[in-house]
Amino acid sequence: MKSLLPLLALPLLIAGTAIAEPRSNLPLSAWKFVAIDGKSAVSPKAELRIFEDRIEASVGCNGMGGDLRLESGRMITGPMMSTQMYCNGLMEQERAVADLLSASPSFFAEGGRMFIHSDKHQAELTLAR
Repeated sequence: MKSLLPLLALPLLIAGTAIAEPRSNLPLSAWKFVAIDGKSAVSPKAELRIFEDRIEASVGCNGMGGDLRLESGRMITGPMMSTQMYCNGLMEQERAVADLLSASPSFFAEGGRMFIHSDKHQAELTLAR
């Protein structure tokens, strides 16, 4: 009976492997915002950082961040937290990025470029060097 146990467990291991979702090819690194909602990023400091289970962003003034899970081509984030300083000239894009990341946006990354979009907002980024 003892020798049958590994054979009985094999179908469970195979089934478990079949249902596991592959990890996204999204590099765990820093990205620079090129455009937010079709307009050039207003600050050269605008960036997005992606870690194994966390996301952080700044449009050049306030920082925001939260938990991250990549699932079926979507960024599932939250809860998101942010500093709340007034930043002249940056607030519109800052709100757009906060809304975008909180909306479980779709993303596509390839060749050092990434596109993120939700129903209301979109962003284009390049891999920071």
